[in-house]
Amino acid sequence: MRVAHVITRMIIGGAQENTLYNCLDLIRDFGDDVLLITGPSEGPEGNLLEQAHAQGLPVQTLPNLRRNIHPWTDWKGYHEVKQAIRDFQPDVVHTHSAKAGMLGRRGAMALKVPAVIHTVHGAPFHPYQSDAARRFFIACERYASSQCHQLVSVADAMSDLLVEAKVAPREKFLTVYSGMEVEPFLESGSLREAARAELGIRPDDVVIGKIARLFHLKGHEYVIEAARDVVAQCPQAKFLFVGDGILREKYEENIREAGLTDHFILVGLVPPKEIPKYISAMDVLVHTSLREGLARALPQALLSGKPAVSFDIDGAREVVSTMETGFLIPPGNVPQLKSALVQLCSDAELRDKLGKEGQRRCSQVFPHQVMTRRLREIYAEVLLRNGREIA
Repeated sequence: MRVAHVITRMIIGGAQENTLYNCLDLIRDFGDDVLLITGPSEGPEGNLLEQAHAQGLPVQTLPNLRRNIHPWTDWKGYHEVKQAIRDFQPDVVHTHSAKAGMLGRRGAMALKVPAVIHTVHGAPFHPYQSDAARRFFIACERYASSQCHQLVSVADAMSDLLVEAKVAPREKFLTVYSGMEVEPFLESGSLREAARAELGIRPDDVVIGKIARLFHLKGHEYVIEAARDVVAQCPQAKFLFVGDGILREKYEENIREAGLTDHFILVGLVPPKEIPKYISAMDVLVHTSLREGLARALPQALLSGKPAVSFDIDGAREVVSTMETGFLIPPGNVPQLKSALVQLCSDAELRDKLGKEGQRRCSQVFPHQVMTRRLREIYAEVLLRNGREIA
């Protein structure tokens, strides 16, 4: 097959890692011709393009394919995307993210590409927007859904959300969990002692980790709020934040004001390949984002044998089950967050039990090769429906 992937930017993030693995697997495992079409990957979140180039993935960067809405830039971006697709002549165009999804799907359908697929990594509309913004983004997604042959969600919860908003009928959705390199997480236990020593963590410390950009709606403030009571009941508790962003100074100030500086470690932005090392230093993962398709940090922690405490948002319940793989709690409920963290801090046997069950479940579902194999089957099914048969 000839497959073009289109994504707005290749920062360090779940949707971007998903896309990179899919592109590389198609080339290595199936011998497909693949082109990654993307915009400038700017910002404090880091850049995955170096990794793409290092592994020989053909990449075309378009200067006007940008995340922020700007009519003139978007008009130019649309024509850039369309020209890139026209030049490549793909059998399949697979889009990711809201902006690339809109421009890429429209351009591909205008060029009569035989199979146009879009992956929903997370909805662009959510309850924390104004009503006008929410209605606008829903209208955009409804239009964009008409410009593709198949919608793929990274979690059943994403399909439910879009069906409820009448973006598209349920029969247009399939779920394919976002794949990753599972072996580094399954084997991360060997890194634990050195990682904890590097971070200044004592053997008896219980480390509660959070992996997310320091950004709005990621929920670090809930962890900081809960930390005072957690530390009061479990003095051995330490909190490890992995990630960087525009709210770093604000959170550092909140931590100082709470008198918790000695209990927090902020390591900043780290390359994806180092995530297993930092998870190995943890005993519990906490996930307090208010919106996220299915955060990669959850299966990554479970693959590493660490239980997860998560707000019950979007796809979290598809991997986190209370007293099976961790604790699932209502979004924004700090008292329940404190209770779950204290319980896990105080009970090493429970941490081990929940972590092992999570590892067992996730090791079968999240290898990136499983994801790519299923996606390629979907490409073939759509092509066949549209009169094209490719091996």
